[in-house]
Amino acid sequence: MCRIAGAPRTLLPLLAALLQASVEASGEIALCKTGFPEDVYSAVLSKDVHEGQPLLNVNFSNCNGKRKVQYESSEPADFKVDEDGMVYAVRSFPLSSEHAKFLIFAQDKETQEKWQVAVKLSLKPTLTEESAKESHEIAEIVFPRQSTKHSSSLQRQKRDWVIPPINLPENSRGPFPQELVRIRSDRDKNLSLRYSVTGPGADQPPTGIFIINPISGQLSVTKPLDRELIARFHLRAHAVDINGNQVENPIDIVINVIDMNDNRPEFLHQVWNGTVPEGSKPGTYVMTVTAIDADDPNALNGMLRYRILSQAPSTPSPNMFTINNETGDIITVAAGLDREKVQQYTLIIQATDMEGNPTYGLSNTATAVITVTDVNDNPPEFTAMTFYGEVPENRVDVIVANLTVTDKDQPHTPAWNAVYRISGGDPTGRFAIQTDPNSNDGLVTVVKPIDFETNRMFVLTVAAENQVPLAKGIQHPPQSTATVSVTVIDVNENPYFAPNPKIIRQEEGLHAGTMLTAFTAQDPDRYMQQNIRYTKLSDPANWLKIDPVNGQITTIAVLDRESPNVKNNVYNATFLASDNGIPPMSGTGTLQIYLLDINDNAPQVLPQEAETCETPDPNSINITALDYDIDPNAGPFAFDLPLSPVTIKRNWTITRLNGDFAQLHLKIKFLEAGIYEVPIIITDSGNPPKSNISVLRVKVCQCDSNGDCTDVDRIVGAGLGTGAIIAILLCIIILLLLVLMFVVWMKRRDKERQAKQLLIDPEDDVRDNILKYDEEGGGEEDQDYDLSQLQQPDTVEPDAIKPVGIRRLDERPIHAEPQYPVRSAAPHPGDIGDFINEGLKAADNDPTAPPYDSLLVFDYEGSGSTAGSLSSLNSSSSGGEQDYDYLNDWGPRFKKLADMYGGGDD
Repeated sequence: MCRIAGAPRTLLPLLAALLQASVEASGEIALCKTGFPEDVYSAVLSKDVHEGQPLLNVNFSNCNGKRKVQYESSEPADFKVDEDGMVYAVRSFPLSSEHAKFLIFAQDKETQEKWQVAVKLSLKPTLTEESAKESHEIAEIVFPRQSTKHSSSLQRQKRDWVIPPINLPENSRGPFPQELVRIRSDRDKNLSLRYSVTGPGADQPPTGIFIINPISGQLSVTKPLDRELIARFHLRAHAVDINGNQVENPIDIVINVIDMNDNRPEFLHQVWNGTVPEGSKPGTYVMTVTAIDADDPNALNGMLRYRILSQAPSTPSPNMFTINNETGDIITVAAGLDREKVQQYTLIIQATDMEGNPTYGLSNTATAVITVTDVNDNPPEFTAMTFYGEVPENRVDVIVANLTVTDKDQPHTPAWNAVYRISGGDPTGRFAIQTDPNSNDGLVTVVKPIDFETNRMFVLTVAAENQVPLAKGIQHPPQSTATVSVTVIDVNENPYFAPNPKIIRQEEGLHAGTMLTAFTAQDPDRYMQQNIRYTKLSDPANWLKIDPVNGQITTIAVLDRESPNVKNNVYNATFLASDNGIPPMSGTGTLQIYLLDINDNAPQVLPQEAETCETPDPNSINITALDYDIDPNAGPFAFDLPLSPVTIKRNWTITRLNGDFAQLHLKIKFLEAGIYEVPIIITDSGNPPKSNISVLRVKVCQCDSNGDCTDVDRIVGAGLGTGAIIAILLCIIILLLLVLMFVVWMKRRDKERQAKQLLIDPEDDVRDNILKYDEEGGGEEDQDYDLSQLQQPDTVEPDAIKPVGIRRLDERPIHAEPQYPVRSAAPHPGDIGDFINEGLKAADNDPTAPPYDSLLVFDYEGSGSTAGSLSSLNSSSSGGEQDYDYLNDWGPRFKKLADMYGGGDD
């Protein structure tokens, strides 16, 4: 069975209560200080030290929680310290009767700051009778009995008892290890047993918090506990023999960590923001502040209370707000919130645990910022009683006056934005007031034109109010009023025609020089002395003129209703009226003349061409009349055939179908195919009527059974007129001329090709022939020629003296040239033949001479020459007395010259 021996279970709660009372009796909470809270840590051991035995836990106060501390022992060969502050034995050694003492160092890894504390170990003294009694006060847990399998008699056994939880206060100061309870089995009298515990806090993380003496079964805690980290530990105790065999079923041990007031309240926000409308009544909800406490919320340690420590500013009352001490709700308790005086309040709020006990409770503070929001408690007020402005007449969208107001409410809110309206002085709605969104001013504008001649001044009554109504209980009037005096400025206005357009009715055919009407304009400026002049802007047919002074309109041509410029019997003309104001203004007017029809157009046959058959049946032709006049000067029409020529009525007859249509029939039994012109007399219904002889061209053709022409081509050919025949003949003649010119050009081209072959033939010497070139150039003036070279050879300058740059591009290169013969200067002509023959031989042997068939390029020769004229060759003074018969002796090449000049009168 399981039982707890010794003192009752009230020992640990009593210890917690005593510790709590000691804290409360202190009367104040010490401020946090980094380092070891104790100067000396003590641990009492029951026997010698074993290797790996946890001895005690040193508690290091890390206030900001950011320090990284490393522990060291002054005797590292005997003791070591883990990161959590637990001190373990490195080796087994007997602890002497004298107290063992060593130091523990803690060093900040970043700042290298160092702290130390002394650790004192002592052996438990020998038990006396009194101490033995006290030792029996430690709770003892015995494993439940188990039935033996080979027992001859059955023993009744209860199920595992539920062990009451062990209550252990957090943050205990030791000494550590602190004995909690002793685990024992009834079978330890016969067997050598070993005890152990498992579970979180023992062999599972966080390990090493609870340890058990394997021999005595003493369960101890090695360090202070923190309820906010782990509020309950669930361990299992085991009992095994020396061989490790289980001799008892494991039992569950629950350790509850008793809460202590070791955590201050923490506000969720350090600064809380809230709003409240100005003028709010007492009891108006403002905001809620909330704080939390890590301690047990069901105990006094976690029960919070709120209160307001201070209020700034303290006007109009130092206690404008209050707070619900349990919920943290802030409400107003006094009237007089006025945003225009105080726009914001700052409250310091305190939260205290222990139900707000100022002596034992821990507290913390936060700031509550309460903004007083605006309500419409101030109406807009005009800055002046009367505003003034002026506007030119006939102008719109012009700002006349700027109305200014003041409003104490918060700018750019509905309680500040002004709305303006005109309450009087503008019955026709010519003005409007818009609000400037930036300045809140009222802009008076003109929305309808104002006539100076009608109104010279306006006195408007305007009112201003806010977008939202005033708050209830406000004693001010809801709106402010003022007057606006607007002066209208007279300006020169456009003359205008009235009526416009002006319509008159007039018969067509009116002769030139007839006065139609007076089309005058009016000047709206009655208070200005101005003259109006008239001019014509648009007159499509140029029928009208207007007097520039009095505006009388007179015709200058005959009015014709059938003119293409008349649309729907109406003729439009536009005129301009201009005054002499500053600046001059003008206006336009339109005169519409509605022309009445007269019978001035004779009817014509329609269509003008028709077809019919050679035989009377079928051969009817439907015709009508075309008349440019309108009723009653048009139809019904009368149709008839003339008396002459007599063949018309002999061959044709006409029958009237109705007032607009008639039928033309072939009267004889057969009429040869062809084109016939049939005159028809058509008379309209005008008063007096007009008649006209209109010719209808009728094509008579052979027809099939359906009455359709079958020889249209022959009829069309037979009907060709004289002009068409002449045009066809001219086309044929032009075509023949083109063919003839092409043949002549082909023949000429063949002759030129043959002549070119003769020039290429090497057997024929044609260098003395006269060759025709297309382009001869411009003569000496167009070239850089030295005309002196054309003189006698013996007077020619040598090439060495010839200036550079006057040689032609096609001139032979300068090198050794053959010596041509020099002609004698003797006047006797007998040496000409010899001279020419010698020159011919020299040219034939010249290697630099161009070939016979080479292309010689001649430039433009210009309009004149400095050389003498060659016309003297034919003059009677030079050649008439010479005998050229000797040219016959020069050979066949000069026979032609001999025939030309040596033949005498022949």
